[in-house]
Amino acid sequence: MIGIIGILVIFAMVFGGYLAAGGKLGIIMKALPFEMMIIGGAAAGAFMLGNDGAGVKHTIRDIGKVFKGPKWKQEDYRDLLCLLFELIRLGRQNPVAVEEHIEAPQDSAIFGRYPKILKDAEAIALISDTIRSASMNYDDPHQVEEVLDKRMEANLNHALHSSHALQTVADGLPALGIVAAVLGVIKTMASIDQPPEILGKMIGGALVGTFLGVFLAYGLVGPFAAKVRSVVEEDAHFYQLIREVLVANLHSHATNICIEVGRQNTPSHRRPSFSDLEEALKSVKQDAA
Repeated sequence: MIGIIGILVIFAMVFGGYLAAGGKLGIIMKALPFEMMIIGGAAAGAFMLGNDGAGVKHTIRDIGKVFKGPKWKQEDYRDLLCLLFELIRLGRQNPVAVEEHIEAPQDSAIFGRYPKILKDAEAIALISDTIRSASMNYDDPHQVEEVLDKRMEANLNHALHSSHALQTVADGLPALGIVAAVLGVIKTMASIDQPPEILGKMIGGALVGTFLGVFLAYGLVGPFAAKVRSVVEEDAHFYQLIREVLVANLHSHATNICIEVGRQNTPSHRRPSFSDLEEALKSVKQDAA
């Protein structure tokens, strides 16, 4: 919702201010289809030229994050801590039993209690692979930490591709606006014998290209890129929490301490309170009893 409001504010302030100053939309509306064809078409072509098919699909899909916001909410972080609590506790009580859950998460009663997390392939793979690593008797838990850090860094870089792609388009739009404006000036110069009032409208139409390129770059595409990056980085905390809890487990801390480490490393605006988490864990223990 906040994204839609932001777009409305941008258009209202820019064009409202223009009209309030005595500007007329007629010349902009007349030139807009042609300028948009030049600028938008060139930007779309450059975007496809600079990305492969998967990158294009990834970016188009991620534009929805501007309006949807982060995927993981406060209750999801609480559920994740409960899920990890169940797995760690079971793994310490019966290492063989926990293997059945991590090898077939889709058939697991534990994972099945958290359907939103179960649908996220990366979260499930990260949990399963890390617990599986613990069963391999690594001499040094820091080895697992290093593997996790590299994996999460690679995942974050991949997730940020759409933000980088949008920012590249935003950086190029002002220059494409100048291209459209120059073409308009060329057209105007070919009609230099026309009366001043006609030349004025033609020059005004040419300048719409410059305006449109800058407006799209700094008013829409650039903010879209920044928002996508913000959402991706915030969602990355969810996977970082998995790392923190399971690494604490590798260091043989008490189960409750492992979960508290995760809670403390949850972003403050998503962090469940200590009492809320305690209540959730009590319910988990009762269900398992």
